[in-house]
Amino acid sequence: MSVRTPDPDWNPDDEPVVRPPANPGWLSDLELAEIRGRLPLLYVEAVPVRVDGVGQVTEVGVLLRANAVGEMTRTVVSGRVLYGETLRDALFRHLEKDLGPMAFPLLPASPVPFTVAEYFPLPGLSPFTDERQHAVSLAYVVPVTGTCEPRQDALEVTWMTPLEAVSEGVAAEMEGGRGVLLKQALASVGALR
Repeated sequence: MSVRTPDPDWNPDDEPVVRPPANPGWLSDLELAEIRGRLPLLYVEAVPVRVDGVGQVTEVGVLLRANAVGEMTRTVVSGRVLYGETLRDALFRHLEKDLGPMAFPLLPASPVPFTVAEYFPLPGLSPFTDERQHAVSLAYVVPVTGTCEPRQDALEVTWMTPLEAVSEGVAAEMEGGRGVLLKQALASVGALR
């Protein structure tokens, strides 16, 4: 007796064809769009910070970028976790992608996030929204010690004090509710007093 739960389009007469993908961690745009419509995706997010000699946060790095409709928005480092990729590797890859190879991030010794943010396509279910998908994000505060030169779609990294970073003006520029995430990040490391 089979205990397999069939997919809606599964035909028991179909023979599965196993073909190893050329690159199993990446999805085509079509595959990604289909998956985004059916499953929540796992992301990592990182709030880059600079710390003093005793580990207190002195500056927060916020990315400036243009969104899909050409508006200038602010955000934090973020991206999907690929199939077979560890959280540590995903964090490092996205930090290097967004901040450049000379950022020298100090990844946490334990991959325990300061929060889990759940993004929904419709507003109101959580403070976080992403019109493309339902996503679950593990969020980290990551000190960086090197020079940050944004790459990919980030235009610049703006360094500001923790109080500047949680101001209403910056929160209004943050996309998808990430102003809330930034405030949670800084509160988790005692940077808001």
